[in-house]
Parts: sequence; C-alpha cells; structure tokens
Amino acid sequence: MPKTLVLMDHDGGVDDYLSTVLLLTMEHVEPLGIVVTPADCYIQPAVAATRKILDLLGRSEIPVAASTVRGLHPFPRALRVDSYSINAFPILNEAEKISAPLASETGQEFMARVLREATAPVTILVTGPLSTVAAALDLAPDIESKIQEILWMGGALDVNGNVSDSGHDGSAEWNVFWDPIAAYRVWQTKIPITLCPLDITNNVPVTRELLTRLARQRRFPISDFTGQCYALVAHQRYYFWDVLTTAYLAHPEFFTVRECLTEVIPHGESAGRTKISETGRRTCALATVDTEKFYDYILEAWAR
Repeated sequence: MPKTLVLMDHDGGVDDYLSTVLLLTMEHVEPLGIVVTPADCYIQPAVAATRKILDLLGRSEIPVAASTVRGLHPFPRALRVDSYSINAFPILNEAEKISAPLASETGQEFMARVLREATAPVTILVTGPLSTVAAALDLAPDIESKIQEILWMGGALDVNGNVSDSGHDGSAEWNVFWDPIAAYRVWQTKIPITLCPLDITNNVPVTRELLTRLARQRRFPISDFTGQCYALVAHQRYYFWDVLTTAYLAHPEFFTVRECLTEVIPHGESAGRTKISETGRRTCALATVDTEKFYDYILEAWAR
C-alpha cells in the first residue's frame, strides 16, 4: 500500500517535539519535511532540536525549514524558553554535528515547493498556528489542490478557551489566538479540515500514573527523551494536545468524529474563537477518544 504523505508544521512547544517523535514511529507515513513556526518557541533552538530528533531516530533524510511568519499575540516567554532546554538535552547532543538538512528557503516557501512537487495529495499535520499554511497559500494559491487534508490541533468549540489575555473574553484556544487572521484565511479555502479541539484534549491529561509507566521504560532512548520533556512541565496541568492530534493519523479507530459548521472570529474581544455557526464552513472535529487505548499506544510507540 502507498504510504500517506505528511508534511508536519509545528511551533516548538514541548508536546510538538513529542508529536514529531510519534509521527516518525508510524510505518505507514512518509514525512516530506517538517516546518517550524516561531510561535510557542524561539526559532533557532526549536529548529536545531527538531533536526537533532530526526538524527536520533535515524531519519536524517527529512528536511527541516524555519518559517518567518509572525503572530499578532505572542506566546508567553516562560513557555517559549522550553525550546532552549530541549535543544540542550544530553540525549540530543551526543553527536558533534547535526545531519538532518536545514532548508535554505523560508518555511512557507518550503511548504509551497514540497506541495507542488508531491506525487500525491498531502496531509498537513499542524500542531501550532495556521500562519505558515496561510502564508504558503498566499505565495502559491495553486497548492490548495495538493492538500488532502489539514489535521490541526486548534480551537475550542463547546468549551472555554485557554487564553487569559487582557481585553479578551477567554473563548479562544492559543494556536488560533496567536494568529486569528491566518486561521480565518485558511477557513476561506475548500481544504478539508479536521480539528483536534480543546473539547477532546481536555479529556487526556498527562497523568502521574502515565509518567510512572513512562519512567519504567527509560532504558529506551525515546522514552527517556519523552520523560525529560514532560519533566519540564511537571509543575503545571498539562494535556496531550499535539500528541493526541498526531495519534489520529495512526489510529483513527480510537476516535469518534463529528461534522459541524464552524467559523473563526478574526478580530475583537473574541479574536481566535472557533465557533459553531449555521453559516460556517464544513469541518470535522475529533469528538471522543478511547483514552486507555490512546495511552497504551503512545507508551508502546515510545518504547524504542
């Protein structure tokens, strides 16, 4: 069977790196490249860490590109500095040099080129804002027809958002809020979109029990790396936002999906809100997941 072509676009948060690792364990997927969007990170260490992860997993043939887009509402610096910590992990710095290639063009230019050159429609896995996708579409509108689907960790439909910002009503999820205009731009296309919103990710916390199980696997390099990543966020309530989204590519049967009409609010006190609307565009949203199967799956995938 032909492999699923996937282009990943992440924004350098802790769970973005873990999603990258999870994606690389999927034998039915052919990653065409990884774009790093400078949202929940500082771009230089985030790109370097991504390349080192590719080397660690023996996938040094996969190129990485740095996007140059900018959002309207920056992530807090306290979250972005994790990219420096992960890039400095000893497990990622045993080699003297990085082998995974760094694209010479910007991330948005790289995305447009990869889509144009793809031999079949491509799934874009986005675990950060949609800014790079929107910029690539502006550069090359013809690539819209090359996109099979956008699978996006983003939005909050029937639950509160996770943005606490002065002048905002709290209805937005951060990946949308960072650049609501970009999300609004992508919503105007005909590209199929599947959301992994807060509605479902709120049900999959990173639990102490799961971290204990992960610790028992630390003899495996990937489990050791994963455990170090989660140690950075152990002081806060954390969820499998991006990891759950990525897992859908491997096991859609773990999920139920609902179809709905949605729209993105680009401006005002609700900027970045994704809402159900009778006049919205058709969207699919991950609705429920078998949590035990999901937890077992990621532990097994990382046991290498």
